[in-house]
Amino acid sequence: MTGNAPRLLLVEAPYYAHISRELRQGAERVIAGAGASFDSVSVPGAFEIPGAIAFAAHSRAGFDGYVALGCVIRGETTHYDHICVETARALQDLAVRDGLAIGYGILTVENEKQALVRAAPGGRDHGGHATRACLAMVALRRRFAGEGA
Repeated sequence: MTGNAPRLLLVEAPYYAHISRELRQGAERVIAGAGASFDSVSVPGAFEIPGAIAFAAHSRAGFDGYVALGCVIRGETTHYDHICVETARALQDLAVRDGLAIGYGILTVENEKQALVRAAPGGRDHGGHATRACLAMVALRRRFAGEGA
C-alpha cells in the first residue's frame, strides 16, 4: 500500500479469549506487513462490535478502517442465530450507509474446534483475512476519492 499509511481500529470481543487472541495475532501481523498502524478496543461480545465501530466512526479519532474480531459458537438456543444475523447486518449497514471500510473477522461456528482452526494465523487466519479485506477497502475508497492508494 502506498501513500499515507492507513490507521485501523481493531474492535475485539474477547468472550472466547483464546480464540480472539489468535484472530488478533493474525490481524496484527497483516497490519505490520502493510506498514499500517492501529488502535484497539474491547467490547463485551460480538453484538457490541457494530456499536463500537459507529462510536469511533462518528468521533474525531480519524480511523481509515475497522476490523471486527470475535467468535460466536452455536449453543442450545436460537440466541446464536440472532447474534450472528444482527451483527453481520449492522456491520454491513455501517459499511454501505456510512462508507466505512470494515473487515469482518467474526467467526460463526458450531464448536470450539472449528473456531480454533479458523482463527489460527497458521490455519485459516480469519483475523489476517479480515484485515487484508479492510485494507483493500481503504485503498478502494481512497481511489474513488481521488487520494490514490
